[in-house]
Amino acid sequence: MTGEEVSGPAGPKLLRLIYFIGAGVICTAAINKWREYERKTIIQQRLQQQQQEVAETQCSSESVAVHKTLK
Repeated sequence: MTGEEVSGPAGPKLLRLIYFIGAGVICTAAINKWREYERKTIIQQRLQQQQQEVAETQCSSESVAVHKTLK
């Protein structure tokens, strides 16, 4: 025995290779979907922060205008 695998029909080896490649494709697709989801979540959070900042600046500018008119 030299440690080499006993060669048999090529069918099972080819089938294992196809399974392995298929699993790789599925995992790659899942990783890409997760990255896309994370990217969209980050973009939504940034938009919400910007909207809050705009709302705060508008409120503060309105309060300054009201304060000036009261004087």
